[in-house]
Amino acid sequence: MNDDERPEQVEPAPPVEPGGLAAPRAAGEFVEAGTEHRRSLPLVLATASAVLVLGAALVAPLVDRAIRGEEDAQRALDLSEVQTWDITDRSHTTDDVNYPQDPPAGGAHAPIWLACGVYDEPVRDENAVHDLEHGTTWITHDPDLSADDVDQLASVLPDNGIMSPREGLPSPVVITVWGAQLQLDGADDSRLALFLEEYGDGHTAPEFGVSCEGGTPDPGGGLPGQGANA
Repeated sequence: MNDDERPEQVEPAPPVEPGGLAAPRAAGEFVEAGTEHRRSLPLVLATASAVLVLGAALVAPLVDRAIRGEEDAQRALDLSEVQTWDITDRSHTTDDVNYPQDPPAGGAHAPIWLACGVYDEPVRDENAVHDLEHGTTWITHDPDLSADDVDQLASVLPDNGIMSPREGLPSPVVITVWGAQLQLDGADDSRLALFLEEYGDGHTAPEFGVSCEGGTPDPGGGLPGQGANA
């Protein structure tokens, strides 16, 4: 067979080099297998991290609002038994008043208010209502409440507050501000703190911001002192 009759020889494909060298892209150029993947991996990871950070930034306010919404809903549920009244009568009177609430939550009242503090005997309604007009918080409790429970109530009484025992309450403890009242199961009722947080600043009172300081220390309303005709 002469040279012209010999079959055309085809050059074999370049072998894969040990260590993962692939076929050349161009003469003399070899690319290690997996190099492109390894080069792109940091970019992919960086992009994914950026997406996660952005997603967290966008979702966080939504989660926060959802949590606060749940807290507000639970708070409203816990205070759902607060009774409220629109009380407009603020006249002064030296007579006894027949109040529709027990204890009273506002209305006509004595010209003299009670001094702030904890009383160990019942106080006169008409004087206590004058305190409510000043934004005072009034905590009344069953006279048979234990000494520890009485101390617990006294520990949370606002500075602008009065506390006194009272016969015939509809519940062991009743907390009252002008126009709002809540019956509690006892000194450890969790709604006590919620009520104080919601109403304890006295904002429902006609004379919001006026203190119960300067009133009479007599639970029966005597001794006019600085509280007279105020």
